Amino acid sequence: MFKKILIANRGEIAVRVERACREMGIPTVAVYSEVDRHALHVRCADEAVLIGPPPASESYLVIDKIIDAAKKSGADAVHPGYGFLAENPRFADRCEKEKIKLIGPSAHAMRTMGSKTVARKTVQAAGVPVVPGTIEPIATEEEVLRIAKEIGFPVMLKATAGGGGKGMRLVKEEGDLRSSLRMAKSEAKSAFSDDSVYIEKYIEQPRHVEIQILGDRHGNYVHLCERECSIQRRHQKVIEESPSVIVTAGMREAMGKVAIDAARAVKYEGAGTCEFLVDAKRDFYFLEMNTRLQVEHPVTEMVTGIDIVKEQIRIAAGEKLSIRQEDIRQTGHAIECRVYAEDPDRNFMPCPGLITSLRTPGGPGVRDDSGVFEGFEIPIYYDPIISKLVAWGKDRTEAIARMKRALGEYVVTGVKTTIPFHIRVMNNRHFIEGGFDTNFIDKVFFKEEQERKLAHGDVAMITAAIQMFLEERERAIAQKPAGTSGPISMWKYSTRPGMRKIG
Repeated sequence: MFKKILIANRGEIAVRVERACREMGIPTVAVYSEVDRHALHVRCADEAVLIGPPPASESYLVIDKIIDAAKKSGADAVHPGYGFLAENPRFADRCEKEKIKLIGPSAHAMRTMGSKTVARKTVQAAGVPVVPGTIEPIATEEEVLRIAKEIGFPVMLKATAGGGGKGMRLVKEEGDLRSSLRMAKSEAKSAFSDDSVYIEKYIEQPRHVEIQILGDRHGNYVHLCERECSIQRRHQKVIEESPSVIVTAGMREAMGKVAIDAARAVKYEGAGTCEFLVDAKRDFYFLEMNTRLQVEHPVTEMVTGIDIVKEQIRIAAGEKLSIRQEDIRQTGHAIECRVYAEDPDRNFMPCPGLITSLRTPGGPGVRDDSGVFEGFEIPIYYDPIISKLVAWGKDRTEAIARMKRALGEYVVTGVKTTIPFHIRVMNNRHFIEGGFDTNFIDKVFFKEEQERKLAHGDVAMITAAIQMFLEERERAIAQKPAGTSGPISMWKYSTRPGMRKIG
């Protein structure tokens, strides 16, 4: 086992890895930028190393600084968490060269699965179903037009090196194809320094279901069942759950098998995730493989009881998987809400700033993976995630009820958060009934929200009219004629010369 592990990350995921290491008796080293000097992940580690100025490009993304910190601290392994260097094959190569064990897959697996087109080609050769489209980047506008006509509109244009919805365009008709291609290539170039894109058939009413896998260097593989991540905002996941309401036992077995086939095709080691699109007929297609720990891994841990981070560490240390496929059971239901410092009423604009008070929820079935504390200032330089709130219940109904209760207990002041948004989603009938797809937030939820606000606007107008009536009546009573006693009626009041009529 490792003597000391450096966590090449920050925030809640660094704290999460540190907790696993502490339970395993492994000392940890935190790295931090100047703005993270007092961050929670620094306080939770056994040692900490300053790696530079606040911008990630000058600290958390600089391979030389991470390697130097590992050497200085005597760490013999590095856990990259997610984001930053987690899927960077150059970092994996460098760790291997420096004889520091990267807790993650090989550089070969990262390169293969990091390119969407190479990944499609690789898994297709292993018999994994992929969405109809190209397995090579498309070169010309004429070529993309020809292929789009062959597979039929609507189609999706996607950046070859893409992720997070960047360089992605939905094209519904031929007239929009050329302009969408230019925009997709431009965005891909800006985000990934690679403007190559490919084309896929657009799956109608798609649902996003993914399979968590674990593999060791001894050729053993298991899948930890599925997570559904269809609640997305602009192609970014915001709520995840396990199990999926649409996945049957037969689907689960079939998807698990192809996920393991895809992992085996690249001799995958560690924790990884195969993502699939599921259409209205429940046919599923390989989308991509994430070669790292997923943000949403806690929902799988809650329903399987398996600590994925500890398994990652054991696998990286050369141990065999401690679990067999027949040992894995999904028990109950878990839902995760990503709580961000964002203003949901202003198009989810980031709201970094000082957390002036914080009360986190607890109680039965509630887990809050957080990287903040009261008095912490959320920096402007990084993803403004506050925590991942997870609720578990014996079934989906209880999980939703617990999540609503936990969100109600959650108090954060000083910054805007997405907690009110999550509460409204938990109360939305489409979500409660499980009748949604990846378009739910952008096309259904926001439309209903707009109607709700308009309805509330009407109520506000009526309330204001009633208030005005009551105020006018009070004034009428106060202005009763001399020599009279008792209140004056509104009928008499309204007929007085010079007085404004009501109604």
